[in-house]
Amino acid sequence: MKKSYLLLHLAVILAGFTGIFGKLISLNEGLLVWYRLLFSSIILFVILKLLKIRCTISTQEKLRISKVGLLITMHWIFFYASIKYSNISIGVVCYCLTSFFTAIFKPLIDKEKFKLSELLLSVLTLLGISLIFHFDTSYQLGICLGVISSAFGALYTIYNNRLVQHFDSKIINYYQMIAGTFVLGLSMPIYLHFFPSERIVPDLKDMGYLTFLASFCTVGLYVAFAEVLRKIPAFTVNLTFNLEPIYAIIMAFLFFDESKEVNIYFYIGLSFIITSVVLQTLISIRKK
Repeated sequence: MKKSYLLLHLAVILAGFTGIFGKLISLNEGLLVWYRLLFSSIILFVILKLLKIRCTISTQEKLRISKVGLLITMHWIFFYASIKYSNISIGVVCYCLTSFFTAIFKPLIDKEKFKLSELLLSVLTLLGISLIFHFDTSYQLGICLGVISSAFGALYTIYNNRLVQHFDSKIINYYQMIAGTFVLGLSMPIYLHFFPSERIVPDLKDMGYLTFLASFCTVGLYVAFAEVLRKIPAFTVNLTFNLEPIYAIIMAFLFFDESKEVNIYFYIGLSFIITSVVLQTLISIRKK
């Protein structure tokens, strides 16, 4: 169990870099996600071949995995759109609402009772986001996009939690990346019609960022994420991922000087989010 928690926090640190790349890469969010999916598919294909992992699953099972892959594709599109239309800090803070949506969606999907402790902890995160939304009108569009992103992120976690109980995490991620690449690629002409981009093919700098993003912050991150879900509940994983904004915001303040772009209500809202993480940790320790 200790190894699972260490792996979880390593995944959180890697996740903190994803928002940074959203700002560094000059492509729009649709193209950014498509290249991330494509590069990740290629890397996973090579890994599966090198490790000689056989993909002996039925077509129906492949389709089942692929459907979940479309959820992460939508999550990424809205996540990077949130960053593009606001900044890194706002985008990653909105991701914290994933725990709130998990607390709502999981009992409905699994036909279970709602857990009061999960709902109360998630409300703290919701209050934090609400404070930022209400008092900083310049980023309201980015916040709305971030909220939608977190809803897709919660659905992905719930359904992916079921998959990791039956399939190898690398196979899961391979077919999810393939599905996202194919479906988003077919939709790209329509997407670019409504959301045009100055450049379709990434330059050398963007290629470097995309390669790192795909290798470590996608393949490494989501394989670790899938492995963690075998031992740790989805709600705890999502709530621990609330630490992601801490890492991302520190980097955004250091490298992009975003501290000048946020007001006092951003810090108050962030304090609610940190409180929810601390309380969840204390509750987990008390139960053990």
